[in-house]
Amino acid sequence: MLDTDVPILREFLLRGGTAMFDDFHGPFEWANLAQELKRVFPDREIVEVSKDHPVFSCFYKLDSYPQVAGLGSFLQGRSWEKGGFVPHLRTILDDAGRPMVFINWNTDMGDGWEWSNVEEYPGYIKYTALAYRMAINEIVYSLTH
Repeated sequence: MLDTDVPILREFLLRGGTAMFDDFHGPFEWANLAQELKRVFPDREIVEVSKDHPVFSCFYKLDSYPQVAGLGSFLQGRSWEKGGFVPHLRTILDDAGRPMVFINWNTDMGDGWEWSNVEEYPGYIKYTALAYRMAINEIVYSLTH
């Protein structure tokens, strides 16, 4: 992120905007994202979104946070990559407790959306369904809170 982007992103989020970070995996990529977000909010912590948070039930009822396989991982018979075995939904809260960012770690929601209509991978449809449901929940939650 450019130095000039930092205050712009901070202001956008503090004025009620929401950002989503997706498709990064494992400890190395986590450390990079956490370092960049510390530049935006040096005084705020990144926290785990609890399983009872309304984002998991505001439109679709999800029992857990999904791990959506990137297409490359799916073709290799696994849902994880780069050591990111456990999916996490994390956030940074504003002063009122509203999530300003949704951080999709160890999951690839974007591939779930991108490959949703590719007939060559019929087994991938389960990941597509999870990716759309979670994204719709994150969007609906953001628009209503």
